[in-house]
Amino acid sequence: MLAQQRQQAILERVRSNGGVRVADLVRELGVSDMTIRRDLEVLAERGLLEKVHGGATALGPGSTEEPGFTAKSARQQQEKEAIARHAATLVRPGTAVALSAGTTTWALARHLIGVPELTVITNSIPVADVFHRNPRADRTVVLTGGVRTPSDALVGPVAVAAIRRLHVDTLFLGVHGMSVRAGFTTPNLLESETDRELVTAATRLVVPADHTKWNTVGISTIAELSEADVVISDAGLPEDARTELAERAGELIIAEGTP
Repeated sequence: MLAQQRQQAILERVRSNGGVRVADLVRELGVSDMTIRRDLEVLAERGLLEKVHGGATALGPGSTEEPGFTAKSARQQQEKEAIARHAATLVRPGTAVALSAGTTTWALARHLIGVPELTVITNSIPVADVFHRNPRADRTVVLTGGVRTPSDALVGPVAVAAIRRLHVDTLFLGVHGMSVRAGFTTPNLLESETDRELVTAATRLVVPADHTKWNTVGISTIAELSEADVVISDAGLPEDARTELAERAGELIIAEGTP
């Protein structure tokens, strides 16, 4: 088992059990005590778990906790890739789309680099960088200004002013969480304001969100579930979430090829 696969297995145990012991991981994964401790150190440095004496525990998901882009990009990679692949099929050549900040929208950007005559509006530095590194003469990319957040979003009055006079065919909205009570949420108040402006600018709202976002609640609501025309998630989405989203959003799509 490669180090990346082993660390993913450790993360999955932490998330499902709330914590792990070094001794149990040594026995289950068949590696040395030192290897496991190094893995835990790496995962802790990336902000994915908390090291404790003899093992590690899951991080508590506070409503204002905002993991950095690097930490979030390591989570649910297979699910995000499948969701992004399906989301890309909703984009037609010659249209204007907006991609908000997020690691799933970043994955989507990589699937859109071959779409001709596309206009892209984004407040995400990593998303804009994907298109910058893969240029096309027939593509226009508009990166809003603003204040940079831990998730590499540009937010605040400058971003809002840039978006306010724009109109796009489809917005792909990255979210921190989604629930019946709170809708689609973020842990950053300024990002919420900026994202709401993107929602207003769009004719169609598509929310690509993996199953771990269900019943995660950030401090500020971006939009209600009913405002989404399409929600794209993965096979790990629980049945109660599927029922609620199918009833409240315009359409729920479960991306094929997810675990």
